[in-house]
Amino acid sequence: LMSLPLTAGFRRSMRLCRRKSRTNQQSCHARCPSSCYSTLAAPYEEVVRYQRHPADRNRLIILVGPAGVGVNELRRRLIASNPQEFQSAIPHTTRVQKSYEMNGREYHYVSKETFENMVYSHRMLEYGEYKGYLYGTSIDAVRTVLDEGKICVIDLEPQ
Repeated sequence: LMSLPLTAGFRRSMRLCRRKSRTNQQSCHARCPSSCYSTLAAPYEEVVRYQRHPADRNRLIILVGPAGVGVNELRRRLIASNPQEFQSAIPHTTRVQKSYEMNGREYHYVSKETFENMVYSHRMLEYGEYKGYLYGTSIDAVRTVLDEGKICVIDLEPQ
């Protein structure tokens, strides 16, 4: 919360320095050191490769994006690239199971009442409705993947 005004102030200060630098050859740092450069470290964090300690649990990766931008494809490719390390959680649904599907493989098929109870008891990480049926990912489904020693990858479409 505190970094938002700092970032906006930093951007405004840099714009002022750029405008002034066209008319004056003096460096921006010399003209406005307090407003430009003292905030350089505050709004940004260095990005480094995450190195998991062997004793730490694996993490959940959530890919977020609107329909059509490719987050589902990205999730699929990530899992296909290394299925021993990455796995998707099996979602829950209230839709009717198709003849070629198995409960617990494609989905966990549950009644609407069971699904709603899971939502009300805060057991769903995410959920939504599509064509009159409820779909969602339970916290237990994510834990199942993590307990297998894998990184759980799910994709979400913002509502």
